[in-house]
Amino acid sequence: HIHPLSGVLSAYGIGLADVHALRQKTVEKRFDSSTLKELVDIADSLERDVRAELCAQEIAAAGQRCMTRVHMRYQGTDTALPVPLASLEEMECAFEAAHRSRFGFIDPDRALMVEAIEVEARGGGADAHEPDLPAAGPLPPAHAATQIFSGGAWHETRVWLRGQLGPGHVIPGPALIIEPNQTVVVEPQWQASVTAKNHLLLTRTQPRPQREAVGTRADPVMLEVFNNLFMSIAEQMGVTLQNTAYSVNIKERLDFSCAVFDANGHLVANAPHMPVHLGSMDRSVETVIRENAGSLRPGDVYMINAPYNGGTHLPDITVVTPVFDTAGKEILFYVASRGHHADVGGITPGSMSPNATTIEQEGVYIDNFKLVEDGRFREQAVRDLLTTAPYPARSPDDNIADLKAQIAANEKGVQELRKMVDHFGLATVQAYMGHVQDNAEESVRRVIDVLRDSRFEVAMDQGTNVCVEIRVDRQNRSAEVDFTGTSPAQPN
Repeated sequence: HIHPLSGVLSAYGIGLADVHALRQKTVEKRFDSSTLKELVDIADSLERDVRAELCAQEIAAAGQRCMTRVHMRYQGTDTALPVPLASLEEMECAFEAAHRSRFGFIDPDRALMVEAIEVEARGGGADAHEPDLPAAGPLPPAHAATQIFSGGAWHETRVWLRGQLGPGHVIPGPALIIEPNQTVVVEPQWQASVTAKNHLLLTRTQPRPQREAVGTRADPVMLEVFNNLFMSIAEQMGVTLQNTAYSVNIKERLDFSCAVFDANGHLVANAPHMPVHLGSMDRSVETVIRENAGSLRPGDVYMINAPYNGGTHLPDITVVTPVFDTAGKEILFYVASRGHHADVGGITPGSMSPNATTIEQEGVYIDNFKLVEDGRFREQAVRDLLTTAPYPARSPDDNIADLKAQIAANEKGVQELRKMVDHFGLATVQAYMGHVQDNAEESVRRVIDVLRDSRFEVAMDQGTNVCVEIRVDRQNRSAEVDFTGTSPAQPN
């Protein structure tokens, strides 16, 4: 449909739009029955103010509509979510639903806080009713003739003025319809008909040539499309993590990484965050899969920093979330985020002491720990883990805040992957995950094709040697990296 005023639709919409009035008041109180009574009183006062403002603009009270929203958050957090003013139970349920949708979990052990209340009134919008018009007479002759270039060829084209046309007229393409604010092009194999409301309706007169739907067979164009889609999901996860994180390390220094994995835990796409994280993150995901085979459930989230299972140093904590199908039966994908926490314990602040002689002295060792169970954040269990280790974390509140941000980032990835499945279908998405991985493998093998056998040795300042030898197998297009000759691990 093309409205007669579509060329100036923004101005037309502004002319029809409601007038708004908004009032907000800070509350900052714990949410309970007494606070709810206070909210009702505040809402009544604010509603009188916004209604008075609309009345001052000559908008009758009968034509006004009011909405009241309460901004709520968990105690100790700084992200408030708006919910409608209702009963105590209804508001708690609405907040939990909004929090689960935004962040992927709820925290029932934390008290709810009311940050502010706002009342919005609107009204005075113009009536956009458009009556049906009577049918016009016969189609008048064209105003002029010209040529347009379409579909790789020139076409003789008739030109009509919009004022010549009325309900019931049909203009076959190719044609140009000149309006006061725009020109409508009717392509060949299309036609424009004028509806009873004086709108133009463009329809095909010949069916579109048959096009093959996106399937599971690799197509070069769609391969690039999916490659960027998967990458975009990882990037959106990173934006969510940056926006919701607490620490300077993650929020400002951007020491984090996000990635998407297939059902086997193999890397599909990672955003260009911290390269050192991404080379081993799939091993962390595979550890979670292996250690929880058959027991993973929707709403579960795990964390891990064990260097022996894909971790780097202990401050880099990886949070892993499985992506289930809509029935909650089958795991389709995994998403993960790895963030550098400012401190996870150890014998020195920062958890990177050169004097550590055991892994525990570096910080809190985390291996396959269930962070969220059935959508509920296990805050007390996490706090116990961080504070009861031999060398506990120094700022567990900061760790918990950043872990919640990582869960939220993963939830963003879960939501975007589900949107992709809804749009393209599961079989296509899974097939192109494989195609992207195959393409990445081929790209690496092409690099190996131009490598040559080489060897390098460097002496360290404490008398040890690091030896690396690369042997290229041209036939199998593979390379072997051999560290034979490197000094053994040294006591600290």
